[in-house]
Amino acid sequence: MAIILNIETATKNCSVSLAKDGQVIAIKELNNGNYSHAEVLHPFILDVLNEVNITSTEIDAVAVSKGPGSYTGLRIGVSAAKGLCFAFDKPLISIKTLESLAHATSVDKGIIIPMLDARRMEVYAAVFNEDYEQIRDIKAEIIDENSFSDYLETNTVYFLGDGAHKCKEIITHKNAVFIDDKFPSAKEMALLSYNKYKKNDIEDVAYFEPFYLKDFVVIPEKKKKPTF
Repeated sequence: MAIILNIETATKNCSVSLAKDGQVIAIKELNNGNYSHAEVLHPFILDVLNEVNITSTEIDAVAVSKGPGSYTGLRIGVSAAKGLCFAFDKPLISIKTLESLAHATSVDKGIIIPMLDARRMEVYAAVFNEDYEQIRDIKAEIIDENSFSDYLETNTVYFLGDGAHKCKEIITHKNAVFIDDKFPSAKEMALLSYNKYKKNDIEDVAYFEPFYLKDFVVIPEKKKKPTF
């Protein structure tokens, strides 16, 4: 038996689940359009533990969404996960954010493309087949009318995630299907983290860092003209 705490903070959805052998037994999440992870993440962790009367020492591992995604959100989630692992001597498991997002839908046949919103018309995206096998690497890419045309010509392609929402008016191919209101969640992490736990596929807690995909860029504020 394995009890794993799953933490997802890569997007605006702050999500925590507790799973037993890959099955969610408690979950708490908030997606209110704001990045409130710093305020709610630790209370959510306590909530899911208290809901099923499990203490921090009784969990077998901590899993965290590794990215890509929000720089600040990923830092908060990874810092919390590493802190728990250090404090209670537990293994750390990392889950690709886009892989767990792909599992938020199921299709009989076709291509699944989970997308996370980046800046302007850019998204972070990966490509999976109907069996959730990744068939293209994760990329940061600017979307235009020809994006993913190779897949769209021969398959029904299912787009999901907050990055897909802004692509609806640009990707208009007849084989494109857009699935609304899907975000990375600790719910979909449960089975993925359990499978990695069984294989002892864990991270070095001391050296693990989120997968940002792109460097964090600080945009300086415009200087205000002096007033006299």
